[in-house]
Amino acid sequence: MPEQRTIISNSPDETFEFGETLGRELRGGEVILLRGGLGAGKTLLTKGILSSLDYDIDEVTSPSFTLVNLYRAERFNVYHIDLWRCEGDEVAFSVGLDEIVEERDRVVIIEWAERLGEYPFESIVYQIDLQGDGDEPRTIQVERSELTAPQRV
Repeated sequence: MPEQRTIISNSPDETFEFGETLGRELRGGEVILLRGGLGAGKTLLTKGILSSLDYDIDEVTSPSFTLVNLYRAERFNVYHIDLWRCEGDEVAFSVGLDEIVEERDRVVIIEWAERLGEYPFESIVYQIDLQGDGDEPRTIQVERSELTAPQRV
């Protein structure tokens, strides 16, 4: 059964700190699916995750134009994927997702995950929705589940 929780973030610092908390839960092999509008905090959350893995967060940028950034953290590789500019049925192919998820010691973080559609993840998956914009607080809804069959994300 999926585990669910809701976090209210009152500042960018709190969003970053939640990312650090989430990052400490990771063991390798997880997929993190991020959904939220422009400026909702997806990349900031990713920076928090990487901070918890002792990665230099000054090196963490949104992969909006590169599509995939690879961060070689101490414990495992982190693939940061941004699907904002991707559309259609070939999204997973265009970013090499099939090869990435086959790697054992890795974490995959996907921004704009709703553009992925259905994908057969077979791992622990965090689906995270960030709601709110501007200076208003963010509502961060997290669902953690172990998937063994194709799911619409």
